[in-house]
Amino acid sequence: MAYRLGVDVGGTFTDLLLFEESTGAFWRHKTPSTPHDSSEGILNGLNAICEKASITPADIEIFLHGTTVATNAVLEGKGARVGLIVTEGYRQVMQIARSFVPGGLAGWIVWPKPQPMAALEDTVEIKGRMTAQGQELRPIDDENIRAALLKLKAKGVEALTVSLMNAYLNGEHEARVGELAAEIMPDVPVSMSHIVLPEMQEYERTLTTVANAAVRPVVGRYVRNLRTQLRNAGMAGKLSLLRSDGGLMTSEKSEEHPVSLLMSGPAGGVTGAIWVGKNSGIRNILTLDVGGTSTDVALIENLEARRVRTTEVGHLAVRASALDVKTVGAGGGSIAYVPELTKALRVGPQSAGAVPGPVAYGKGGTLPTVTDANVVLGYLPEALLGGTFKLDREGSIKAVQTIADALKIDLYAAARGIIDIVNENMFGALRMISVQQGYDPRDFALMGFGGAGPLHVNAVARLMGSWPAVSPVSPGVLCALGDATTRMRTETARSFSTLASKTTTEALTDILAEMETQIRGELETEGVAADEISVVFEVDIRYSGQAFEVPMEVTLADLTEKGVPFLTQRFDEEHNRLFTFNMDSEHEIVNLRAVALGQALDLPAAKLPEGNGDPVAARLRDHELYMDGRMMPAVIYDRARLRARDVIKGPAIVIEMDSTTLIEADCIATVDAVGNILITLA
Repeated sequence: MAYRLGVDVGGTFTDLLLFEESTGAFWRHKTPSTPHDSSEGILNGLNAICEKASITPADIEIFLHGTTVATNAVLEGKGARVGLIVTEGYRQVMQIARSFVPGGLAGWIVWPKPQPMAALEDTVEIKGRMTAQGQELRPIDDENIRAALLKLKAKGVEALTVSLMNAYLNGEHEARVGELAAEIMPDVPVSMSHIVLPEMQEYERTLTTVANAAVRPVVGRYVRNLRTQLRNAGMAGKLSLLRSDGGLMTSEKSEEHPVSLLMSGPAGGVTGAIWVGKNSGIRNILTLDVGGTSTDVALIENLEARRVRTTEVGHLAVRASALDVKTVGAGGGSIAYVPELTKALRVGPQSAGAVPGPVAYGKGGTLPTVTDANVVLGYLPEALLGGTFKLDREGSIKAVQTIADALKIDLYAAARGIIDIVNENMFGALRMISVQQGYDPRDFALMGFGGAGPLHVNAVARLMGSWPAVSPVSPGVLCALGDATTRMRTETARSFSTLASKTTTEALTDILAEMETQIRGELETEGVAADEISVVFEVDIRYSGQAFEVPMEVTLADLTEKGVPFLTQRFDEEHNRLFTFNMDSEHEIVNLRAVALGQALDLPAAKLPEGNGDPVAARLRDHELYMDGRMMPAVIYDRARLRARDVIKGPAIVIEMDSTTLIEADCIATVDAVGNILITLA
């Protein structure tokens, strides 16, 4: 029997999902996260879930993990002290940055400029220079490099970045600096720009490499510690981490290249949603992943998630492939308040988090949150996690009453106001990834998951016009399911920078074929069988003179057969969809990228027994909730007892171990063959 374990560590809970590959049987478990050392929560969960499935950790062949360690290090400014080595004359590369000030015209007056991740006093210049064609213009000098390294060593830097001018075309100078650094500072990890990001634009290349260096010690410690703990617990299987782009990398590779992990957390939910879509026949999906602190949204078209070339965390924007996920500070723990000045209700982005959590959790919280509003309205019944978790309804009423008093309205109107505002925040994030990217949300289904997604998915689908609203099987641990069902992925890039009119198809296909060989080799050394590897290519194109390019996916067969005009024509179509116009300028091919993928795990979804359409067997009890301005009768159902083809009329609540689904008054829900709840307007 082959077992895979997916683990997703969130701010509030650590979710685990154990799969038996041949049968598709699965076990799930939620355990409180341990922010001081996540591996503690992971091991608690590992032992608990192995006990549930009657196996030992030794039976687990593959351990797959989505983590926010790198993200949090950046957000909290806990990265390592980075030393930066640059070409003579480029010492201020991080300070000058892109001269871009966010905000209105007065932005430069009020904008506190973020501290660069490598300080000016930790940046040193060395002699030597490559030309823009990658030829040596001035040689480097070993003594000069040694002096620079000794200076940084004396300052006590914890990580080193080497980013030299034009190194993306020829990395020989950087490699030599790396060799000398290994002698002089053997314990300090070195990140070189021609390996981390071999693309033009020296600021983006330097920034990405510095970010990689800054999180290396933190991620390295975490990964090594986790690996040791798992080995001690008897797990001898493979440990892989989820990349920002939804693929997997081995834990060893993640220690060298942690900049690829910055969006690891949200990527799990998107890959999980694709798996659900595949099994239930829904191909276009907007995802709504609502946790305790934030909501992540993404767009999936034809079972492919949109990818972007920049990963944004806080004010840091690095050049690394990531799923196009937008995050807003709206979650179950978001705090509601009424500012003295405006007397207008606000919700979030501050959150009650895991400690003390919402008032309803009875852990000492005092401020009213979204969860408390859901409890007051009757959308969250008092017993959670299968009755093991009792909610403090009295406490929630007291907390929300403070909002009602401040606004001089009644309790239920105040609670409904909190929910309406948080739904609008989610709606705003969804518009950013659909309408503002040229997609019509009415062509998509909306899938709600995470602990609180299914509570809000019906209301948000109504705002978007995206039907059906989907509550997938085990929505609370869908991120862990995504971690468990994804595949190995790695990529490499080259700068090309040539006008399309001066490019031959042969020149392009030769380089792409060479990149394919290199990248296949990389996955093979990571233990993926040669016949399981597939390669896709991306070409970045822009109109000559533009500052930004659009990535286009392409196959070697198409390119060989239809040539360069096929590429430029597709670019024109995509540019028109994104920006509604085209230009007469020449096309320029900027970067080439090759992406190697392992085989996706073809996990079947377990089929539900069929019912006759009447959900009476799952009916738990009658209930009252507040909707459309009045109290109305509703029914509570147990999700575990629902059958395929069951039809539930709203208003109704479906409860399960890790989540609660709300079906609104004028809506109707159907259970599909694999157990997803599909809600549409009655």
